Amino acid sequence: MRDAKPNKEKSPAKAASADRPAGVRRPDAARIPGSSVHASLASEIGLRIVRGDYPPGTILPNEAKWSETFSVSRSAVREAIKMLMAKSLLASRPKIGSWVEPKERWNLLDRDVLAWYATSPDREVFLKTVQEFRHIIEPEATAFAAMRRTDEQMAEISQACREMGAATSLQERTRADTRFHLAILRASGNDLLVPLGVLIESAFDHLFAYTTREIDDLNHAQKLHEAIEKNIRLQRPDAARNAVRKLLANTDGVIRAR
Repeated sequence: MRDAKPNKEKSPAKAASADRPAGVRRPDAARIPGSSVHASLASEIGLRIVRGDYPPGTILPNEAKWSETFSVSRSAVREAIKMLMAKSLLASRPKIGSWVEPKERWNLLDRDVLAWYATSPDREVFLKTVQEFRHIIEPEATAFAAMRRTDEQMAEISQACREMGAATSLQERTRADTRFHLAILRASGNDLLVPLGVLIESAFDHLFAYTTREIDDLNHAQKLHEAIEKNIRLQRPDAARNAVRKLLANTDGVIRAR
């Protein structure tokens, strides 16, 4: 299919401004680096769905309108819609079009959906939801890790903990923090916990960036992580479980204080 042509009677900038719905980027705006056209478009539409521009039940614009709005081919629009359907954000039917599914059907463990959700206006609600999830999963996963971890898994946990303490930037610390928690999930020995690493990788960057404030917070958080590492290393499941609960309680307090 051909890309939509600009209106020859208007300059491209004025035409885009006149025809573009509020909140939709300019057709000539830079795409997400390294993304294909349809993946970039799916990200644009998906973010708008998650942040509430298109509430559940909304019938979305048709292929022709999306094609015109973003200056992309209809085939790119179709592929983008398929991606969003695979994530359960959309459903589609001939002669009706595509509509936004109820939120409870969204695949919130999908990496992209999590990223969109974490940057939506409900960001604080999302972060609190992540914390609740951590309270449910992490204490017991850490206790299992203390009982089951191998020497290789322990080395991975310990290294991530050391790298957290040696980090010179928030980005480095966040990456090490994420590796620390992922390594604990793997060391738990429960295969069903490992896929939850998708949630951790996608959500923790936002959570840690949000909760990290002052150097005193970092020093205190580091000591809490070191306590977790120590009790896993010494194979003390009860102490490891309690150490995680202290870390989570600390994060809860930081979120409330924001």
